Formats: sequence, C-alpha cells, structure tokens
Amino acid sequence: MQLIAYILIYPFLWLISILPFRLLYFVSDIAYVFVYKIFGYRKKTVIPNLKLVFPEKSEKEILELASLFYHHLCDMILESIKSLTISEKELKKRFVATNIDLINNLGVKNKSIIIMCAHYGSWEWIFIIQKSIKHKGYAIYKRLTNKYFDKLVKRIRAKYNTYLITNKQAITTLTESKKKGELTLNGFISDQSPKAHKAYYWNEFMGIKVPMHTGAEILAKKLDMAVVFFRVKRKKRGYYELTFETITENPKDYENYEITDIFFKKVEEQILEAPQYYLWTHKRWKHRNKVPPEFQ
Repeated sequence: MQLIAYILIYPFLWLISILPFRLLYFVSDIAYVFVYKIFGYRKKTVIPNLKLVFPEKSEKEILELASLFYHHLCDMILESIKSLTISEKELKKRFVATNIDLINNLGVKNKSIIIMCAHYGSWEWIFIIQKSIKHKGYAIYKRLTNKYFDKLVKRIRAKYNTYLITNKQAITTLTESKKKGELTLNGFISDQSPKAHKAYYWNEFMGIKVPMHTGAEILAKKLDMAVVFFRVKRKKRGYYELTFETITENPKDYENYEITDIFFKKVEEQILEAPQYYLWTHKRWKHRNKVPPEFQ
C-alpha cells in the first residue's frame, strides 16, 4: 500500500513543484480556503493555543492571528513541495544567510556545531547553507511512516550534503564522526514537547511551565560542540533571511539546562515579534497541568 500511495501521489507533488512561484502561491491561497475555512485543520488546537499564550488578546485579534498563521502554513507546505525541483540558484536567492562566516569561523577553530532552531518561519530550506560551509550536515528528524516518501525526503536533502538521522541514531553517528575528526553541523528542532513522563526538565515557555527537550544541550556537552541559534525572518512571501547567533562555544561551562533556557528565550523573542509564523498546530502546552512537584 505504501508503494501504491507513493506512485499515486508523487506525480501530483512533482507537477506542483514545477509551477512558477506566482502560480504556486495561487495554489496556496486556494489551499488556505480549504485548510482553514472549510475543513478547519487543527483549529481545535490552534485557537486554544493562541488564547492560552495571548490571554490579553480579544476574540477578534485571535481569529485574525489564526488566519495569518494558516496563510503562512499553506505557503510553507507548498514551499516544501517546491523543494523537489527548485534550483540551487533560486534557493540561494530566497533563503539568505546574513552571517555564514560565523559558521565557517567555528570551523577554523575545529568546532563542530549544534544548531538549535524552532518551528518558526521556515526551516525547510536551511539545507542550502551546506553549499557555503565545509561542515558535514546532519539533521535530526522523525522517520516518515511511508518508507518511499522517507527515502524521497532524504534524497532531496542529500543533494545539498545534508543527511537525515533519527534521534536514536544521533549519538552513535555523531560520536563516530568525532572519532574520525569530521566537522559536523547538526540541526535540532528543539521547541516541541517531549512525553511528560520522560522529561528531565521543566520550565516556562511563553509563560507556561512545560517539559522541554534537552537532547541538543546534552549532546553538545558530551561531544564538546559549539551551540548556535538559528533565527529566521520572513522578509516577504517566499523570501527568508537567516541569522546565526552563538549561544556558546564551550557548552561545558554552563550549568545543566542553562543552554536550553537560553534557546527558549530566543524562540519567545521571535514569537512575540511576529507570532503568525510559529507552528501553532502542535500541542506544545498539552502537559502544563502535569508539572512534577520538584519543578512547581
């Protein structure tokens, strides 16, 4: 069944991917009507999330913000599909890193890097930076259920020397890379919720106490990697600007979970600046009523 689904769906995705951007965003506008207005995809998660995080906003303001978010969500979905066929030249024009030298300078210091980022703005096109750096790229991801689409996503990333590995593969893969003397750039999307009973650490995110992923910080300390935050801004439709911010070159100098706290503060700054670009469809605050006594 997985192969049949792939055979049926892939040609449709490919045809969308070859559309010029003007038509691509026309399709996105149509998708918005169906996703938000007709089917209400995850509205029962998005609206409560927005009300929880922004209790001071009126009902009208919440709905306006939700509408802006769904427009952006549809754009991101179509942009992800565009990754199938977009040229390197076009990608470099649309996803610009303002200070790539920060990464290369860490390479000169023989430092591998953990990039901590959030589900904010756009993260799908970041792999283009591999064309401007010497580090070998790894991205931590959750394997897709359909193995054929999983291979497709890996193949797209591999075109730009970025390799997808799962959480379970991360420690082994990156430890081996360190033993070989390889410089690696390792992307972690660290803002979503771990399972409450498996969380080592809880703290406030947007004013609400929740469990936090700490794997990126733990791995950085274990392998002595620099930690860098990936801040992205949407300049206009289809154009993004990426800026790197060093959190630390020496993670072992920090107390446990201090790096994680710094990361979440930076994510909050982005959200407060332009909340419509955060991924509100995830149940990020679902465990807020399960705070263990030691973290209350």
